[in-house]
Amino acid sequence: MNKLKPASYEEFISAYAPEVPENFNFSFDILDAIAAEDPERKAIVHIGPDGYRREYDFHWLATASCRLANALKEQGVGKGDRVMIILYRRIEFWVTMLALHRLGAVGVPSPNLLTTKDIVYRVATGNISAVVCEDSVAATVDAARAESPGLKVLVQTGPGMLLSGWSHYDTICATAADVFPRPDDAACGADPLLIFFSSGTTGPPKMVMHNHHYPIGHYVTGAYWHDLEPGDVHLTVADTGWGKAVWGKMYGQWMAGAAVFVYDFRGKFTPADLLGVVAREGVTTFCAPPTIYRFLIREDLGKYDLTKLRHCTTAGELLNTSVFEDWQRIVGLPIYEGYGQTETTLQIATFPFMEAKPGSIGKPTPGWDVVLLDGEGNEVGSGEEGEICIRLGEEPVLGLFSEYLDEPEKTANAMEGGYYHTGDKAWRDEDGYYWFMGRVDDLIKSSGYRIGPFEVESALISHEAVVEAAVTGVPDDVRGQAVKATIVLASGFEGTDELTKELQNHVKKVTAPYKYPRVIAYVAELPKTISGKIKRAEIRDQDMKSV
Repeated sequence: MNKLKPASYEEFISAYAPEVPENFNFSFDILDAIAAEDPERKAIVHIGPDGYRREYDFHWLATASCRLANALKEQGVGKGDRVMIILYRRIEFWVTMLALHRLGAVGVPSPNLLTTKDIVYRVATGNISAVVCEDSVAATVDAARAESPGLKVLVQTGPGMLLSGWSHYDTICATAADVFPRPDDAACGADPLLIFFSSGTTGPPKMVMHNHHYPIGHYVTGAYWHDLEPGDVHLTVADTGWGKAVWGKMYGQWMAGAAVFVYDFRGKFTPADLLGVVAREGVTTFCAPPTIYRFLIREDLGKYDLTKLRHCTTAGELLNTSVFEDWQRIVGLPIYEGYGQTETTLQIATFPFMEAKPGSIGKPTPGWDVVLLDGEGNEVGSGEEGEICIRLGEEPVLGLFSEYLDEPEKTANAMEGGYYHTGDKAWRDEDGYYWFMGRVDDLIKSSGYRIGPFEVESALISHEAVVEAAVTGVPDDVRGQAVKATIVLASGFEGTDELTKELQNHVKKVTAPYKYPRVIAYVAELPKTISGKIKRAEIRDQDMKSV
């Protein structure tokens, strides 16, 4: 694709028209095409947990994925089979994903923190027949086999002991052919490509199905939101078990001509180590959730040479204004926000040719007809809150999921009335920028006011004592609901009555006074999903039990 150079958002929206070939398959049409045209072009720069650095070009990646595709085919994996992938940020993750695209098998990226119970549930509900996983989690998967009779193919990576009944990744690839011709019935277009299990903040995770057109939707992510050019080195901080990995570590970045930088750290995230890697490797564009930026600005950023870094983005949660301002003041770069879901590609974003408004997620991306609807299904105007919805037309929305697998009722509810309902609330200002408020179920109704948790959390986090905050509503006889903040404190602070009053007064100064938390609880950590999202529903449930 040829990248446009729009001078404005309006020009971008009117000019962008992606090509969507009906028989598109990323491995054959993008990976192999690059490997044939420019085989030595850098695809991945990888630093392992032991600090070992290696570069992989497109010829290597194409050949390795062909070998694995042939090896898995010999194991019995074929078109339509569902394969769970539980790998860290090791190179085998990318090879496995691309090999499955060749086979027409459906990849199911999964986090390495899954328990045996989680695996049994996912294998059963997802009808998963094969697993490619880390040696360190193989025993957990193996323990699920007794309750997972459909699990037939087991492939293990790494130096750990090979379990009985398993095959080793290196062994099966060693003798496999390094070419894999495109089959006549190759999976493409509307055929299933990936299944992501949603985070499950309010119930069991749903199975989100995407088709082979999904990668094309991420060209906007890489070329325009990440602002990538040929030769760039892009780092997205994300685990490979979640959709954000393919947002920032694969499809759009390669289509835009950039190399993907992979920092395979294990265990606890260390801000200084990440900054050191970004500086040493000359990372040019960077994407991370706001939590990462909050930790980075607490470091002495002057110690690191970040002069090659030219563009920064964030998604996954909302960016606090104080973090935006501190990063821009110290690093000299704004942070461009984006919004999307497991079910979608990038829906709303702030692009480089737009003013970055701190706290705003930006404007709709091309092809996404975003509207805000009230509880009656009517569109609301500027300044009014509503649910973020996508108007559906005769043509499929590029990047929108195909269905919640085996849950037609939930799919129908999400697509009700000719709209895809995101379940998220926002309002739009007079300039057309959207401002995220939170999940529909998370809004607090207090004394006639509707309060979004994010605006209160943002105010709290701007105080030096607060590392994390989750804001919920608790029953109140007078107000209906009162605002409650559950807070994780920074080192050196204690949850005293004096600090509580200080935080309440701080919120009153930063945002509208009626939003201040009348109840504050201090905890060591917040309940979260394994993807890191705060489980506000769990906090509300605990509060109801104590009433």
